Amino acid sequence: MDMISILGTIAATASVASFAPQAFKVIRSRKTEGLSAGMYTLTVFAFTCWTSFGILKNEWALIVPNAICGLISGFILLMILLPARKTAALAKDLDPVE
Repeated sequence: MDMISILGTIAATASVASFAPQAFKVIRSRKTEGLSAGMYTLTVFAFTCWTSFGILKNEWALIVPNAICGLISGFILLMILLPARKTAALAKDLDPVE
């Protein structure tokens, strides 16, 4: 593996890893206070654009991590936009241990 591929792998891993803890925190706490719907809307849009760009360029190193980050960010956005009781119910379904 060359240095460019190594750097891309590190960047992709860091991108995915940066959103996963927030999703787990929302599931565990069943709360989204303090999270910005506007920021996550823009983030989902950006990841959608990056994924589309990767598809057009046929660059899997762009497609895979941006699609994963888009899904995680979309989940967080959904949790922000849902009423609190539905957020709690969905989080309980995903993590029934409380």
